Amino acid sequence: GQGNISKASFLNEYIDSLINLSGPLPAQKVVWDPGNGATAEVIRSLIKNLPGEHIIINGTIDGSFPSHHPDPTVPENLLQIKKILIDKGCDLGFAFDGDGDRIGVIDSMGRIIWGDQLIALFARQVLADAPGSKVIADIKSSQVVFDEILRLGGVPIIWKTGHSCIKDKMIEVSAPLAGEMSGHIFFGDRWFGFDDAIYASLRVLAMLKNSNSSLAKLYDSLPQLVNTPEIRFECPDDRKFEIVSEIAQRLKKDGADILSIDGVRVRRGNGWWLLRASNTQPVLVARCEAKDNKTLEELKSELLYHLSKSEIDLPKLS
Repeated sequence: GQGNISKASFLNEYIDSLINLSGPLPAQKVVWDPGNGATAEVIRSLIKNLPGEHIIINGTIDGSFPSHHPDPTVPENLLQIKKILIDKGCDLGFAFDGDGDRIGVIDSMGRIIWGDQLIALFARQVLADAPGSKVIADIKSSQVVFDEILRLGGVPIIWKTGHSCIKDKMIEVSAPLAGEMSGHIFFGDRWFGFDDAIYASLRVLAMLKNSNSSLAKLYDSLPQLVNTPEIRFECPDDRKFEIVSEIAQRLKKDGADILSIDGVRVRRGNGWWLLRASNTQPVLVARCEAKDNKTLEELKSELLYHLSKSEIDLPKLS
């Protein structure tokens, strides 16, 4: 057949949409780290249009990633931005993954604000604008998220991990906000229901404007629980789902309070633990959370006990 090809840049239109739809922004001192990934060009242009002072590092697209791997869920990848943030007295910092759908956020004290904590903070404004709405977080997320949504008058939904699962559920229940612990944040409120980390960063800034507060103070306003990070450990593909199923069956026989929409999340009086199989890698994923260290250790021991019953090499649950 016959046709034609035309090329056009929508960079300026995209930046205009980001600024216009994020809401009023405050003047802050911000460090931006696109990690030499795909967001670098956009962020270089974007920060020229923002109030305040903005510092960009690793701002050239380079697929060899000369400074660090662009994964904001790994604390080691945030050491560079943390140092610059502290040394220069910045208010906060943003880091991005390679394709710009996951965000990492650091406050003025160098603390990482994880994806599930961001959902809890974003929910305050979203639910003020749309009272009673449903807000979705993935099964790895802290109980703080679901309790905070409930406190704000929203309807918390625990759902499967994975961007396609989250987006489908958002459409099904008309949720204006959803997210994952991994830093995928989905805004149906004033945006298009997909995980755009650049837009999420501007919503963080808008949140500071609306609350007339610093990110550090907002973080401190959340209930503080003790938990493990997401722990990933190797397990053969032909066994990973079987192991989760075996453990789920044993727990059901014991009458445990479990949620099994994606792996098994075991709920105890003062905490919970999770075991699920990765959909993309030969690994199992675990996480534990409790109100105090003693209970956390008890939950870790229970998880390790069940793993040992399924004859798998035990991970270190740090």
